[in-house]
Formats: sequence, C-alpha cells, structure tokens
Amino acid sequence: MGNIGKLYLVATPIGNLDDITYRAVKVLNEVDLIAAEDTRHSLKLLNHLNISKPLISYHRHNEDNKTEVLINKILNGENIAIITDAGTPAISDPGEEVVKQAIEKNIEIIPIPGACALINALICSGMNTKEFCFYGFLSLNKKIRKNQFEKLKKEDKTIIIYEAPHKINQTLKDILSEIGDRNIVLARELTKIHEEFIRGKVSEIIEKYQELKGEMIIIIEGNSNINDENDVKLILNNLTLDEHYDYYKKQNYDKKEIIKKIAKDRNVSKNDIYMKLIDK
Repeated sequence: MGNIGKLYLVATPIGNLDDITYRAVKVLNEVDLIAAEDTRHSLKLLNHLNISKPLISYHRHNEDNKTEVLINKILNGENIAIITDAGTPAISDPGEEVVKQAIEKNIEIIPIPGACALINALICSGMNTKEFCFYGFLSLNKKIRKNQFEKLKKEDKTIIIYEAPHKINQTLKDILSEIGDRNIVLARELTKIHEEFIRGKVSEIIEKYQELKGEMIIIIEGNSNINDENDVKLILNNLTLDEHYDYYKKQNYDKKEIIKKIAKDRNVSKNDIYMKLIDK
C-alpha cells in the first residue's frame, strides 16, 4: 500500500461567505475530493471561491454507507475534506462516524477551524460562558424529549440547543411548561443580513413574537437554584438525626413525610431512618 491520505474537517461559513478562512480555501483547493452534506448547496460556496473539485454526497442518510467509501479512498492515498452546509463538521452534522473509523485505521485527521454557530451565539448571549452544555436538536420522540427536558430542568450550566424555524414556537412553549419561565436568548440568522439577538423571559418572547423565522439557536439560563439546594442539603446532613427531624417538624410535616425527606437528603433507605427514629 502506498501513502495514506489525510482527512480534513473543514469549517465553512454559517451565513456570511466572507467568514471562510484562508487556510480553508487553501485546503479545499489542494484536496483530491470534497465530501459535502448537500453537493448543490456546497457548489455555490465553491463557485464563489473559484474552487473546482470532485464532490461526493455525505449526509445523515447515507453516512453509514459512504463512510466506508471515504475511508477506502483515503487508504488508497486520496486526501479528502469534509464540509457541511454550514459551520463545523460533526457538530449536529455529519462527520462523527468517519472520524471514529479514521482513528481505527490510523488515518491522520486535521481540523480546519472556522465558524461554529453555538459558540458565536453563546459569546453574544450575555449568559455564563464559563460552563455550558450543548444538546443540539432535541428529539421529536415524545418519551425521549420528555427525558431530555428533565435533564435540562436540573442543569445549572448555560444550555444551548438548536431548533428549526418551523418548530421554534412549539419548542418555546415546551421550554416554558417543562423547564419554567427562564431567561433565554434567541440567536437568529447569525452572520446573515437579518442577524438578531432576542433576549427576555420565555413567556415574554412567546407573547411578543408570534411568527419567528430563520435559523435559530436557543440559549437558556441554567438552574440557579441547584447550588442553593445542594448547600441546604449539605447543612442538613451535618445535623444530628434529631436536629434533622426537628428541622422538618417545624415545617409541619408529619412523621412519615419527615422520614422520607431525611432518607432522600442522606441517600439512605427509609427503613434505616425509621428504625433510628422509632421513638419519635
């Protein structure tokens, strides 16, 4: 076998074509093949950059089959660049599977940095950027979606999710009912002519904007009560069992409810607490 090729993950603009990097243009000019999420869409960008290269379709629905094709081409010495319709490959877009297989085959993987919608939305949001979590597109499956919202409700970090234009209104209603009336930021049409940051409580935005259009990123304030709850639990667990009992007794809970609460606080069985407080 001759020389093995390389795999380039090339970030492309998320709206404004001027956001392509010099390095990205250089790589796209030099590779043997470009794997594009939508070849028709990518052709517009490549024509704008005066780049003429063979294109192969590589998207969510053919990722399993085409990954092997791409890997074999690289093993046969071809250098391949992966691009998506917008932004950084493998972030809510194709790329993750080919990277995994490339690692198994000891193929060199080279990131070509550039635009990433979630990062640009976050840095302009005004919310906590020190710690954040990214959930991509939420599931359409009701059960899975419900579980995702359960996690989001407890998350104390800034939350970032993507949403399609035609689903944004329903998702905002879901956030309000499942998570609560949090502060959010909608980053709309990033880098495009109608770029806009809409800030406010979920209820305010639902009321004010009936017809939201365009690509959307939702930034949600983390649950600020989580740390308070943890602090209280820590204090309670440093009390004696009798003091812990009295704490809830003063709040007019009955014995059964108090035992249940103490067991939850201390992460032990209700029976253990019951036996120790049997004389109460």
